[in-house]
Amino acid sequence: MRPLIRMVVPAYFHPGVAPDDWRRLASARTRPRLVVLNLADGPGSVRDAQFAAVVDPLVAAGVPVAGYLDTAYGERAKDALLRDAARYRRWYGVDRVFLDRVRADRAGLPHYAGAVTALRDDGAVEVTMNPGVYPDLGYVELADLVVTFEGPWRSYRRLVVPSWAHCLPAQRFCHLVYGAPRLARWRARRLAARRHVGFVTTTAVDGANPWRRLPAPWR
Repeated sequence: MRPLIRMVVPAYFHPGVAPDDWRRLASARTRPRLVVLNLADGPGSVRDAQFAAVVDPLVAAGVPVAGYLDTAYGERAKDALLRDAARYRRWYGVDRVFLDRVRADRAGLPHYAGAVTALRDDGAVEVTMNPGVYPDLGYVELADLVVTFEGPWRSYRRLVVPSWAHCLPAQRFCHLVYGAPRLARWRARRLAARRHVGFVTTTAVDGANPWRRLPAPWR
């Protein structure tokens, strides 16, 4: 099986700091599966003209862009998520959402079911959830795409995938791997393919925000 190359790109870098990364992302021949827009763990309190200038070409070209929403493991109220999603739509023309820091246990499902339903009713055309681990199956049923691994390469090598995940389309799953040396990138893609994962993104960057630069394959 050929390793898959389409990626979910967490774009957690400001255009004023990394303008070349945004230009490369816009001009790439391989379209990302999803670009995640994150200004300040959300849309921020005011529209950022620099972000608008780099997001507009992506949206115009049909690249799927999602607004980052921190759910604080179920602590953020539904109304706060709706407010931030509306800001992404109004300020940047982004109508997809990326829910981060999502719970993975069954007890959290009612909260997330209500939030996802409200977001879709309010205009979200696609919902991605990031528990960073394989969650209760109910979360996968709620979302269009689920990040079932986010962590360092050393942990990714030891990842165990539950059997139920192989019964669903691979395109429902994404893995985000950081701290991956250059020679590990193709190995990570081969592992993802064997693990029945449709999208895998690797970066050599590590630290508190490993997505502060565009992943190396794009650069």
